Amino acid sequence: MTERRHILIVVAHPEPQSFNHAMADAAAQALRQAGHNVVISDLCAEGFRADIGRHDMTGIADAGRFHVQTEQAEAVRAGAFAPDIAREQARVAKADNIILQFPLWWGGPPAILKGWIDRVLAYGFGYVDGRRFDSGLFRGRRAMLSVTTGGTPERFAETGVYGPIGPILMPLQKLALEYMGFEAAAPYVAHGVPRSDEAARRDHLAGFSSAALALARQPVTRTNDYLHALDTAPEAAWARPG
Repeated sequence: MTERRHILIVVAHPEPQSFNHAMADAAAQALRQAGHNVVISDLCAEGFRADIGRHDMTGIADAGRFHVQTEQAEAVRAGAFAPDIAREQARVAKADNIILQFPLWWGGPPAILKGWIDRVLAYGFGYVDGRRFDSGLFRGRRAMLSVTTGGTPERFAETGVYGPIGPILMPLQKLALEYMGFEAAAPYVAHGVPRSDEAARRDHLAGFSSAALALARQPVTRTNDYLHALDTAPEAAWARPG
């Protein structure tokens, strides 16, 4: 029997009746039926802010200059993140698996998901100097991207007008999830959703649910390295005189 997993699905779409929400709901239902614990972060419905700034913290490290990493590190030490960030960090910390569900807009994720990465995966929580990829703070856990596109598979082919989807998703796949140490599965991509009929959409709901279940069957090794990352990190490279 598969060990019970704690799974976080982060949804970045403003319309509750969107296919992105349908994808997240279908996967959540399948995972719960398999005995897993699932939390859905509906960023738009929960009022998550996309923009980074002093509103991210309830304290101040340097009133004269807003340096993101300095302020984030101080917020980690003081437990002084804004409520929306603290909520999402608690969900990330508990999760064995993280799934990011989003539409591809202008060659990237919606701004609210980029804001989630910028604000939630903060310095001192999601990463520190000297801890990335194989030594990342969340090594041993697993993650996956689930993406919908307006373009057809042909447009994302090697000779298509958009080119392969892999390089487009690389900043999230490698430079966010894998950077933090997550073992990232192959993305699930639902191409051409606006042009898909009901049968194709049902196939995607079933296919993505199967992919989420497969991810949950993979072994996970949990650590709490993120709790003490700042204690063991070398002096931040950005703080050294150049």
